[in-house]
Amino acid sequence: MRKKKLPPAGEFTADIIDFDHEGRGFARIDGKATFIADALPGERVRFRYLRVAKDIAEGQCVAVETPSPHRVAPGCAHFGVCGGCSMQHLAPEQQIAFKQKQLLDQLERSGKVVPGEVAAPIVGPVWGYRRRARLGVKDVPKKGGVLVGFRERESSFLAALDACQVIDPRVGLKLRELGALIGTLSIRQRVPQIEVACAADVVALVLRVLQPPSEADREQLRAFAAREGFDLYLQSGGPDSIRPLDAARTLQYSPDASALSLHFEPTDFIQVNGHISQQTVNQALDWLELAPGERVLELFCGLGNFSLPLARRGAQVLAVEGEAGLVQRARDNAQRNGLDIRFEKADLFSASGDESWLQPAFDKVLLDPPRAGAKEILPIVARRKPKRIVYVSCHPGTLARDAGLLVHEFGYRLLRAGVMDMFPHTSHVESMAVFELAPARKGA
Repeated sequence: MRKKKLPPAGEFTADIIDFDHEGRGFARIDGKATFIADALPGERVRFRYLRVAKDIAEGQCVAVETPSPHRVAPGCAHFGVCGGCSMQHLAPEQQIAFKQKQLLDQLERSGKVVPGEVAAPIVGPVWGYRRRARLGVKDVPKKGGVLVGFRERESSFLAALDACQVIDPRVGLKLRELGALIGTLSIRQRVPQIEVACAADVVALVLRVLQPPSEADREQLRAFAAREGFDLYLQSGGPDSIRPLDAARTLQYSPDASALSLHFEPTDFIQVNGHISQQTVNQALDWLELAPGERVLELFCGLGNFSLPLARRGAQVLAVEGEAGLVQRARDNAQRNGLDIRFEKADLFSASGDESWLQPAFDKVLLDPPRAGAKEILPIVARRKPKRIVYVSCHPGTLARDAGLLVHEFGYRLLRAGVMDMFPHTSHVESMAVFELAPARKGA
């Protein structure tokens, strides 16, 4: 067996000329594309090689000889060790500029489209913003006991974290306490993860347990929950196995900063950044330019995050989602808020176009697909020629692909596009685009 080639040892110097899509510094060294973590464009840095292949190399910045004016001190003591938040060393406004460039570059390069207007970014607090998180748990005596948090960078091992500055501080500043709690349990080696769900007045933690806790364990958990004001749940198997340790309060949030209230379960999908999500919902509805009574088809509706605000603004809403549990909770949310919305369960990745819910005509469409985008359902929708389509995206590459389809095959114009800073300090890009059906050409 051929031995794996080791990267060159020692430190080397590089001039950083750009970012890559992951937010790493990009340099060309002896003609080879080299990606250097924690380096910024315009900087001269010293780095060590991590990996070297035929055409590319990867490295880690170890010192900055000429700093960028946009470099800032990371706000977390664990930056560089923890695998999250890889862009803390870049000023927040420049993080936004990076994300806007990623979006526009993808639209032009992959979709061959340029928006008529670049929307102002949606921004908010950059610390303590995460209301949902999945924390790893591991008993590691050599690192002082039970660790709770995220993996180390470039590693499958959990980082020894005292705190996380981007999680809601009610939890993010309690990682050591959570580790100490689990360290007191008889099943401390059988608790692999904790799901975090935060609402305005409730914090829920779901402990994945591979073995039932003893009665003494339960008393320890109850005491901790009472002291911290948390609601604890235990999950012994799949999502259906989640049970509250004791009586649990209702988790709820407003999707648009109005009196509307969405109830959700602690492991349901909701946007991690509540402040940005509310602004996103209101912008999407503004971009749809709703007239009273217009029929709106909403795809990938989830719990009703957009559905209820759409109905509240007077739209007739048909909302479609693939997960049965979310559909039922969306129906319950609509009923609880006194809104008449039609919800349907359907696999939007395998629709044929003959589904009964597609037969009523609709005026406008709102899409909020997962990372895979909406390639399968988009042609079916576009052929019905809705006047406007608002597309909320969590991956600029699939948005660009689908934008090219709408513009070049189905006669739409990309009026406007912009980013939402849903995940500050990361390279993750959330964006929104609005398309308008172009007038038919005379004689066409």
